[in-house]
Amino acid sequence: MSILLAPPAADPGVTDDERRTILEMMAKGTYGWILLATPDLDGTFEKLQASDAEVVQEPTEQPYGVRDCAFRDPAGNLIRIQELR
Repeated sequence: MSILLAPPAADPGVTDDERRTILEMMAKGTYGWILLATPDLDGTFEKLQASDAEVVQEPTEQPYGVRDCAFRDPAGNLIRIQELR
């Protein structure tokens, strides 16, 4: 597992106005996301769906080579779960 913690808009090319917008989006839960991985995507999806989690995307084969699904947590953050291969 890897976890990356980076300050908002750490890119030096981001303007002050863009940085403020990012911080506002993060405060609303519309900017941040979490990426997890599991060897059993379908089983994980079924468990989360049964718990009444907000489903954003069912397990899908993505054109960039991963199979994943997505949920939203109670704070509105996007959680993507990839299938380990």
